[in-house]
Amino acid sequence: MTNSLAKPTENHRERILRKCAESVEMKQKFFHEYAGQIEAMATDMARRFQQGNKLLVMGNGGSLCDALHFSVEFTHPIIEKRPAFPVIPLMTDVATMTAIGNDMDYSRVFVNQLRLHGRPGDMALAVSTSGKSPNLIYALEEARKIGMLTIAWAGKDGGRFPQIADYCFIVPSYSIHRIQEVHATLVHVAWDLIHIVLGAEDVI
Repeated sequence: MTNSLAKPTENHRERILRKCAESVEMKQKFFHEYAGQIEAMATDMARRFQQGNKLLVMGNGGSLCDALHFSVEFTHPIIEKRPAFPVIPLMTDVATMTAIGNDMDYSRVFVNQLRLHGRPGDMALAVSTSGKSPNLIYALEEARKIGMLTIAWAGKDGGRFPQIADYCFIVPSYSIHRIQEVHATLVHVAWDLIHIVLGAEDVI
């Protein structure tokens, strides 16, 4: 049996550090660009949560995981003294998603749920690395019709998201890994800032 492992052209340690440096550089570039808008979004979301509104989140694949991460941070805060807020993921009911996808079209899996659960004053967050997913685009468009606040996290050139979201944050990279790494950091930054706006101590 021959050894199928390719001979590295650079030391593995150097490879690891290079990827880490690229990730840090992309995060710094993104947050320097969007810090002011993230503050505005967090303030807007904090006010809506305080008024009793809820957030509906959605995504596909790895972005589904980032949206779900945002949901669990709010519904089960890691700091006991911080209040929980209603965040409903639209991706976890497999029976409903597969029923809509089978009977109608997978591009409707979020918009149909959003019509049922969304109310004026609520919020909708779509997470995508491209901003071109039809099911997310339809959902954001419907959220605007309902009178919800629309929030979008994307990468690359943002796709359709900049035209249909009140707050749109685009990671300027074509690497899905770099985009998702920034989105994961944005989960924690936004969650923390929303609570700080509401009077929590800045302890993390």
